[in-house]
Amino acid sequence: MSGLLTPEMLAHVGRGRPPRTEPVTRRDIRKYAIASGQRLRKYLDGDEAPPLFHVALFWDVVEKDDLLPDGVSVDPLLPDLPLKRAMAGGITVRYHRPVRPGDTLVAVRTLTDLYEKTGRSGALLFYEVTLEITLESGEPVLTEKTTRLLR
Repeated sequence: MSGLLTPEMLAHVGRGRPPRTEPVTRRDIRKYAIASGQRLRKYLDGDEAPPLFHVALFWDVVEKDDLLPDGVSVDPLLPDLPLKRAMAGGITVRYHRPVRPGDTLVAVRTLTDLYEKTGRSGALLFYEVTLEITLESGEPVLTEKTTRLLR
C-alpha cells in the first residue's frame, strides 16, 4: 500500500447526496428507446423503460466548461483525491420492478467504499457509489453499484 488515503478522505465513505426526484414520461422512454436502438414494442411505445434508462436521468446538468478533460463532471460525493485519471471499474444493476410512464423516481447516491491497491503501474484508488432508486412511496425500483478507479 502506498498510503494515499487519509482518514479525512475515508470519512467521506457513507456520505450521500440529497434525494433527487424525476418524473418519467412516455415521451422520455420512447426517445431513450429509439436512441438506444431498442427493438421491443413495450420500449418503443413507451410502456416500459428499457434497461439503463435511469442512468442519464439523474446526471447533473453542467456547463461544458465545468466538465473534466474526459467529458465527465466532478462527482460531489468524492473528496479531493491525489489521483485524477478516472476509469470505469464496473457496474451492477439489480432491477426490482420496471420503470413505467407516470412513475416519479427518487434517487439517492451514496459513496459506499474507498480503497487503494497497488497495480503494475503503481498506486490505484477505487471508489464505489451505490444508487438506490425508489418510487415516491418508497417501493424499490433498482439498485446500482458503480466502481471506478483512479490512477
